[in-house]
Amino acid sequence: MNMRLGDFRLCAMWAAATLCVTVAAGTSAFGQTAPPPGPPAARTAQDAASIPNLSGRWAHPYLPGFEPPRSGPGPVRNKSRLRSGVSNFQQLVGDYTNPILKPQAAEIVKKHGEMSLAGEGYPTPSNQCWPPGVPYIFWDFWMEMIQTPNKVVMIYRHGNEVRWVRLNESHPAQLLPSWHGDSVGHYEGDTLVIDTVGIKVGPFSMVDMYGTPQSPALHVIERYRLIDYDQAKDAIERNEKENFRASGGGEFDPNYRGKVLQLHFTVEDENVFTTPWSATITYRPAVSPRTDLICAENPLEPGGKLATVPHADKPDF
Repeated sequence: MNMRLGDFRLCAMWAAATLCVTVAAGTSAFGQTAPPPGPPAARTAQDAASIPNLSGRWAHPYLPGFEPPRSGPGPVRNKSRLRSGVSNFQQLVGDYTNPILKPQAAEIVKKHGEMSLAGEGYPTPSNQCWPPGVPYIFWDFWMEMIQTPNKVVMIYRHGNEVRWVRLNESHPAQLLPSWHGDSVGHYEGDTLVIDTVGIKVGPFSMVDMYGTPQSPALHVIERYRLIDYDQAKDAIERNEKENFRASGGGEFDPNYRGKVLQLHFTVEDENVFTTPWSATITYRPAVSPRTDLICAENPLEPGGKLATVPHADKPDF
């Protein structure tokens, strides 16, 4: 199995190759579908003096990570719970009855849950050393945002993933899919808005840790803004009821009551979901330094079977 160092001690069991093929085959059907939505028009740059300062290191050490909305369509949630009521990260059983899922997508989520219940686990971008897409990458405990006049850079702790967001531009007419997709952003008052399309579909691509599939039509809109702690308290409390508090990176001061960075994101994919749905990630200032978590690739699965390790067919240079 491929395992990233410090992979929150959770991936003690992951899929055998035969089971991986079953789920990957179901997911690949979504790769033969409609292209992503057309590009939004380029926007005029906001006055520099009015741009919010969102730069910094931000922590959200909770798993599986997405904060469900108070109402309306929300993400797939874990049917397996700890005695405390929070998600049991050692057993990821996505609720395939969530009405946001189309039938084929629901069946794929169900198969992943059955593997987890059987104690076999299944491959994800994280434990297979493959680049995660959006919104899957939002689970990461730690994110650093760097704002410049022409772009925003987002660095994630797990595997040193880096996203580049071009500001006040449109998506290219001829878009080449990539692992993180093509992201363009602009400011709307105190909010950074990021529009991402062209997210590449690979053998382990998924929208969340429950194996929810994605297609080339996946479209994600992110909205980042600083809000007062009291304003974020409702989302923080919902998060603590839903997600497991993890350790090993992304630490924050539990007594902090200043401004927090809230990400509100909306996901749509006409080939997977019946309707757009939304969730949040509420980051607090990180007190732990950035650490390098390098993916340790192991070419063998348990039992000696070859794993699907990323490889190049020809040299890069």
